[in-house]
Amino acid sequence: MARQYQAATLLVLLSACAEPNGSATLTSVRMGTSKATQVESTTTSTPTSTSTSTSPPSPCPSSMVLVEGEYCPDVEEKCLRWLDPPESPYHEFRCAEYKKPSVCKSKERVHMRFCIDVAERTEEGSDIPRNRMSWTSSKELCESQGARVCRESEWQFACEGEEMLPYPYGYERDSNRCNTDIIEGLGRPGRLKDHRAPASAHPDCKSPFGVHDMAGNMEEWVTADGKQGKMGWKQVMKGSWWIPSRHACRSFQIGHDAHYAGAETGARCCKEP
Repeated sequence: MARQYQAATLLVLLSACAEPNGSATLTSVRMGTSKATQVESTTTSTPTSTSTSTSPPSPCPSSMVLVEGEYCPDVEEKCLRWLDPPESPYHEFRCAEYKKPSVCKSKERVHMRFCIDVAERTEEGSDIPRNRMSWTSSKELCESQGARVCRESEWQFACEGEEMLPYPYGYERDSNRCNTDIIEGLGRPGRLKDHRAPASAHPDCKSPFGVHDMAGNMEEWVTADGKQGKMGWKQVMKGSWWIPSRHACRSFQIGHDAHYAGAETGARCCKEP
């Protein structure tokens, strides 16, 4: 009986939080490489000399990372294998493996350069991410610290990199890398059980740019690109949270207004370098 209740509860939660399909933006970061130090030695007693080249300081705050590269607005990704069986109501919902490589269908890529939080914004004096954040309160928080809510294209670029990875860590889904796919003890809509985790709990849940927890943990608010927004919505949610959801860089959720704040909603900020 308990298992039937949990299954029914999960279906309700997933139905309430299902993310519609949508094309995502991709961007990548071009990281500078440092040249190896050369050491020359002679057969005499002359001391060995070394020279080191250092990378220039980051234009971003220490809690942020610089994302720079060429973003593809229109990307094609093909799922080779689904995680859920055909009889499941969520078949073709979670992809177990995507085809390599992703294909950029845009005629031109767009150069992007911005700073983004390495981790989700945390509670004061804690390493646990903030929750019950609305798009409005996220905007206020970011702007109070000289930043802003990320645009959807920026968030997706930071998640995928120039390779256009379907998941921030690659082409195959790995439920152990991120705070995702929790089935038991979820609670119910309106009274969710708290399964937040600090970024340090999943060190391998990071994007090509080193941005943590872009799949699962907290669902993060972004601002839709363009005047028309995302299917008419200005505020968009990305990354999903700890339930069994899509968790792909291109997945999104709309339908909540700018003041919605749930146990699963968090915040991440961007800013100009």
